[in-house]
Amino acid sequence: MSRKRRRRRGRRKSWFGRLSMGKRIGVVLAGVLICLMMSGVVFVAAKLGRLDTQKIKTEDIVVNKEAEKAGKGYTNFAVFGIDSRSGELEKGTRSDTIIIASLNNKTKEVRMVSVYRDTLLNVGNGEIAKCNAAYSYGGPTQAINMLNENLDLNIQDFVTVDFAAVAEAIDLLGGVEIDIQPEEVRPMNKYISETARVADKEGNLIQQAGLQQLDGVQATTYARIRSTAGGDFKRAERQRLVIEKIVDKVQKSDLGTINKMIDELLPTIKTSLSATEILSYAKCFADYKLSESSGFPFAKTTDTISGLGSVVIPVTLEENVLELHQFLYVDKEEAGEDEEGYEPSEEVMRVNNKIESLVGPRTAMVEEKKEEPEEKEAEENTSPKMQFEVIE
Repeated sequence: MSRKRRRRRGRRKSWFGRLSMGKRIGVVLAGVLICLMMSGVVFVAAKLGRLDTQKIKTEDIVVNKEAEKAGKGYTNFAVFGIDSRSGELEKGTRSDTIIIASLNNKTKEVRMVSVYRDTLLNVGNGEIAKCNAAYSYGGPTQAINMLNENLDLNIQDFVTVDFAAVAEAIDLLGGVEIDIQPEEVRPMNKYISETARVADKEGNLIQQAGLQQLDGVQATTYARIRSTAGGDFKRAERQRLVIEKIVDKVQKSDLGTINKMIDELLPTIKTSLSATEILSYAKCFADYKLSESSGFPFAKTTDTISGLGSVVIPVTLEENVLELHQFLYVDKEEAGEDEEGYEPSEEVMRVNNKIESLVGPRTAMVEEKKEEPEEKEAEENTSPKMQFEVIE
């Protein structure tokens, strides 16, 4: 198969629209901090001290030598959204969301890639399993190493957000208005009690379908159900809708509400970045240009594997890693490095061969591409400043 960059036709949805729930909430919360800074609220620095920080030792991070050269001129971050039943943000909980954010240090362009949580990769010690298991096995350090070793990346820092923060954020904003469909009522009511227990809140059942105001527990449950027609694809639509509602509320909130959100939600975020580092990035936010986003693997198929369940299979890992580098490091000329000379490392090839030995040769499935309405694209293509005020 040719290693030339594959042209991806059709419009990509905005990077924000592609993010899953845990990540989007983290993005919104980070944006709240930026809004306060832009408003001259000097106590933000003190509030950042409430973040749960976990500095990772450099010697604990594994980086393939090919990654150091390929990523020159870029800074990569890992963002994990977890589904913790105990509020635990370290190991023991699988990452529901895995995002790679890549910053071009010279042009300030930011590209994001969602790594599908069920993708078969080496999660540590040569074990081929769903990639979200790495976080459960060894927390953010092992999850970062999983990304670095399998994808030839150089990631040193991370941000982790617990999905339980979603319910609290929505309640602080006064709820969101959603048009509940008849087929959604039953699955919502089935899981509302579980969401309420995790969020430590009261669970109120949905009485009927129709347009209605949802509280935090109800809206979070709505965004997580997938037992209706459309499965995960429909769930993604629900998540986008809920996040749109949250962003709209944040944009219209006064500083008092935003301040309260910071006080309540900072403890739900864990990061390796210090307050000083966060403020340093924040000062330059107006220069950042939020660019394209995509999902990994690009070419893939799905199957049910004994002992693993439903999985996403890269077709092949080698070719997908090549395309990932071409996507993330698109401006190598300005960054001072020639990405055309990149070849996947021996480690990537070892994992590639292990996956093929496990599942056999596969053919990538063909996905239907949907054109975004012109007015929707225009709405999403807001200025970098406006985007950053509600994100990171």
